[in-house]
Order: sequence, then C-alpha cells, then structure tokens
Amino acid sequence: MNCEVLELERIAIIDLGSNNARLVLVNVMEGGNFVVFDELKESVRLGQDMERDGFLKPARVVQTIKTLKMFRKLCDAYKVDKIIAVGTAAVRRAKNQKGFLEEVQSTCGIKIKVLSAEEEAALVYHGVINSMDIPKGLILEIGGGSTKIIYYNRRNILAHETLPFGAITLTDLFASDGMRPEVQAKRIEEFFTEQLDKLPWLKEVDAEVQMIGVGGSFRNVGRISRRVRKYQLEMAHNYVVPRDEFTNIYDMIKVLDLDKKMKIKGLSSGRADILPCAMALMKSFIDYMNFDRFTISGCGLREGLMFNYAVPTTMEKPISDVLGHSLNTLVKYFDANIPHVEHVNNLATQLFKQLRVLHKFPRQYLKILRVAAMLHDSGTRIKFYNHHKHSGYIILNSNLYGISHRDIVMAAFVSSAYNKDDINFNDWLKYRDLISEDDFDAVRKLSVILRVAESLDRSMSSIVTGLNCDVLGDSVIMKTEVEGDASLEIKDALTASSDFRKAFGKNLEIL
Repeated sequence: MNCEVLELERIAIIDLGSNNARLVLVNVMEGGNFVVFDELKESVRLGQDMERDGFLKPARVVQTIKTLKMFRKLCDAYKVDKIIAVGTAAVRRAKNQKGFLEEVQSTCGIKIKVLSAEEEAALVYHGVINSMDIPKGLILEIGGGSTKIIYYNRRNILAHETLPFGAITLTDLFASDGMRPEVQAKRIEEFFTEQLDKLPWLKEVDAEVQMIGVGGSFRNVGRISRRVRKYQLEMAHNYVVPRDEFTNIYDMIKVLDLDKKMKIKGLSSGRADILPCAMALMKSFIDYMNFDRFTISGCGLREGLMFNYAVPTTMEKPISDVLGHSLNTLVKYFDANIPHVEHVNNLATQLFKQLRVLHKFPRQYLKILRVAAMLHDSGTRIKFYNHHKHSGYIILNSNLYGISHRDIVMAAFVSSAYNKDDINFNDWLKYRDLISEDDFDAVRKLSVILRVAESLDRSMSSIVTGLNCDVLGDSVIMKTEVEGDASLEIKDALTASSDFRKAFGKNLEIL
C-alpha cells in the first residue's frame, strides 16, 4: 500500500431540473480522477404548471429554496471547496428567472448558472462519452421540462436537438379528466412521433447506431426490469433493456392508476405519475428508429460537469481510454501500489498473448484480465486475509465505466478465484443471465494467468521485465527476462504449477 495521503478537493454539483433538485458531493483527486461520496435528491417539481403563463409558481419556488438551503447546510458540514450549481429547462424558460436567481443567491448563498439548450446537450454528451464504450450512439435524454436527442459517431457530436417539453410538461399538457391512461399514453406517442418527423437528420442516422437512454425515467425502467428478471447486479450504468421487455413493462404500467403505480417495485414514488408519459416518449422513439434494445447510461449532465471540472481537456476532447480512467480512479481510491498493479497487468497481458495458442480467447478477453489485474489487491483495504475474495466483491460493486456487465462479473470471478475450487458454483449460477458454462473455463484460465503474473512481481520491484513462452510437447517453458535476483518471484509462480496443468493441460517450467 501507498503511505501517501491523497490530495483531495471537495466539490458539490447542484442540478436544478424541472422535476428534481439534486446535490452530488465529489472528491476530486490529483490526475483528474473523482469519486462521489454523498448525494441528496428532492422532488421540487419546479417546472409544474409553467405551461399556462411561463412563470415559476410561488409554491414551487418556496419548496425549491427550502431544498437548496438544505443542500447548502450539507455542503457547509462537509466543508466543500466549491459549489457548481446549474439550472436547466424550467429556469431557462421562466419569465421570472431573474427574481428567482436573485432570491436563491441572497437566501442560500448559491449562484446558479442557467444552461443554454446547447450547453445542456453538450454536458449530457460529455457524461455519456466519457463513461461508455459505444462508438456510435443516439442519446435520448428525457427531463422534466425538455427532451434531448444527440447523435454522435467516432466521439464527435454530429447532430442534436432539444425539444421544449419533457415528462412533467407533457403530463400536464395531456392531462384530461375521464381519459383512460392508455389513451393518454397513445396520444403522447403520436405527438412525439410528429415532432420526430420534423427532424430530417434522424433519417440519416447510421444503421449501426445504438440507442442510449439518459435520465431518471430510464433508470427507473432499468430498475423495474432488473426486479422482473431477478438480475443480480444492482447497476444502472450500461444495463441493456431489450425492446420486447420494455414493451411488456410499458403495457403493464400505462393502464394503472396512480395508487397501483406507486406500489411497483423499483419505481420511485416521486416519478410514478410522470413515468407513463416518459415511457410513451421512449416507445415512440424506439418504434420510430426501429431499435431492438437500448442501453441505460447512469451518467449524464452531472457527470459531464464532473468530468469537465476534474479533466478540463474533456471539454474539447473525450477521454480516449474510458475503462483505463475508471480503473485508475479505483486504484487510487483503494490506495493500491500503482507501479505494482500496472506491472502485474503488463505481465498478465504478455502471458495472455504468449499462451494464445493454448487458450484461443479473442482479444476482447484482455479487458476482463485488465480489470482483474488492476484491482486484484483492492480487497486488502477490507482485510488482507482472503483479500482476493474482497477484491472480487469490489469489482462486482464498482460501477466501472467502459465495460459490459458480463465482463465485470467475469473479472470479479477471475480476481477472486485462485484455483477452480475457489469458484463457488452457486455464486456462479446467480449470474446465469450474463455468463455461461463456457465462461467458467475462461475464468479458470484467466485466473491462473493472473496468479502467475502476480507471483512474478512478488517483491513488487518489477524485477521480471519480460516473458517468452514456448509450448513444447506436454510443457510450457517460460523464460523470464530479469533485472536482478528473481528467485522469489519464480519460486512463488511455480506454486501455480498444479492449477496451470489443470487449466491448460500442460506442465509449467519457469527459467
């Protein structure tokens, strides 16, 4: 472990939307890494009833200021260094915007920057592109007072549109006494389809583009979907919802009255009344673009603000290695020996390539091995004994960026499995939605590679600089390139001989 104390800057992000006010508290580390350590969310409904005359209503303003005072109290308790507060659609359109902002500043000591539609879309994009490994995306972000559609390819925005309505405004607009809920939902679908017809660039979108859903309504749909599927990972980011599954959830929810919607597991009470409207927009968009699935991003505007603050270069150019940045954040956060874990990853990568003739895994498996190697020691922050098990738990609950849920599960098992007996098959079966029996063999092989690589840096001094493996008959001859005495490393690596033979069917000799 490192003995250095991390230099931290403590910042607060306040996102004042049309539906919710959110406070996110963030520790920013040197090098552009950041970790959320607390948050608060309140349903303020600032944008409610604005459609009539364009004014923020007094009751909504009072509730919002009460919430912002609470946010300020928590910021002061944590001694935050900087508050970054932004307002979106409701504040942007309000005719009484100036008076509202002045009242917030005088009563709460918080200066709110009102984002333009273009600035808001850019921040949503920055949140997505710096946290997901999807080369071509069409982002649909449904807020309370606006809806954004952003098309990107090769990490560049090609087109975007901000539509001046969201889940709250449309719920108000289409509210009608006596109208059946499913009829109301159908009218919203038809209305949104008409708006999409006015965007000619949508018809030019690349056929390989993937749909990405951003916002609280998408996260709620994902939570309901995970409950229905008994999904074992409670992870919103990068969760994939197939079209037919979404349609089943939508058909179930759109016919319910509010009391019944409030009882749905996974649906937050503050969103129950507006979710059918948001889902109607999703349904219209999915049908219009003929998507067979969508991926939920847990990152959006607030994360865009975090990335832009911690890594200012992201305002011009996205992070090139999304997974690498995310891994480095956790390595620092868990106070790992950075040169050691990087060297173990380097040796594991060399072994993977040298042994490809035996394991025959595609290059994508290197991503799994990379995660396991970089975080293999993170569990020591819990306890040294059985720390590989703790490391597996940390990986499973890490919410890593730039990697699929399947690969996260695989990496967790690789990190925690020192040999076949260490993989609890009952634990394995929990994730059968994501991994198969064939993956079991891959985990065995990758975990042996990781074990050998870790042993070859046993003294954490990078003595073994390179490897050369020859497969000769029933043996693998591993020649080490060293700078100094590597007897400790080689002796420790040879303790994996039995498991190496079980995994690869070859004897291991290390020179």
